Amino acid sequence: MINTSLPPSPTSAAPVQAVAHCRDVTRDHSKTFFLGSRLFPLRQRQAVWAVYAACRTGDDIADESTADSVEAELDVWWTRIQGAFAGRPGPDPVDTALAWAARTYPIPLSAFAELHEGLRMDLNGHVYHDMEDLALYCRRVAGVIGFMIAPVSGYSGGERTLHHALMLGQAMQLTNILRDVGEDLTRGRVYLPQTLLGEYGVSRADLERGVVTPEYRALMVHLCALARDWYAEGRAGIPCLHGSARLAVATAARAYEGILDDLERADYDNFNRRAYVSGTRKLLMLPRAWWELRGAVSG
Repeated sequence: MINTSLPPSPTSAAPVQAVAHCRDVTRDHSKTFFLGSRLFPLRQRQAVWAVYAACRTGDDIADESTADSVEAELDVWWTRIQGAFAGRPGPDPVDTALAWAARTYPIPLSAFAELHEGLRMDLNGHVYHDMEDLALYCRRVAGVIGFMIAPVSGYSGGERTLHHALMLGQAMQLTNILRDVGEDLTRGRVYLPQTLLGEYGVSRADLERGVVTPEYRALMVHLCALARDWYAEGRAGIPCLHGSARLAVATAARAYEGILDDLERADYDNFNRRAYVSGTRKLLMLPRAWWELRGAVSG
């Protein structure tokens, strides 16, 4: 999929204003991702911001546009992405920054194509029948971000490392879903698979009531455990990343998994509160991430 033997392309410096805009988008929308990105070297950091802002633009369209316009707007977004990769960015600073990043690093356009398909799954009330459906969604809207970031950081291990990157992204997306059950209900969206709801005896009406029942708690325990399994599988590939990207990704992963810790402390109430990790707690996770990474690399 990606030729990691190729070094970054010798190009001009990053477009300063466009990258600054992408930096602000990243900081404003994901403090966890932004914390991790700050640990990359400057040039890689700029490319990571460009990738995040481009993905975020598409995600915002899927979440915030009206039903009548969302499909057309997503198609325009996808056209903009293709234009950036072709070296013909539009006037938007995100397009300009992405064009530079794609010219500088071997970021695969195919990953954005999968993201486009994932965002389209949010249209027209897509129903998630089983975990296979949900895993596909998690792959498309977040797992493939690993395919975008890995060539920016550089990595060894080929397809195996990319698989680990995919699983880490999927773990983060499943975490988002578990954090946002109540918020997603207000948009008419339920990502919890029907087969699992049936297995644990939880109905759509139960979700709408917003009460943490024993059955719902058991369902959340199951899905949190699955997310942690995905994190463990994803983290196995971090030592294969190059340079400071290891600590950057390890820190973001550890902070994101901390959302599950907060959800568990709140007895799985994701109807009336939003699980989060404070800035102080994220900083306190840095030494742990460094120590775990040191052990993995030396081992």
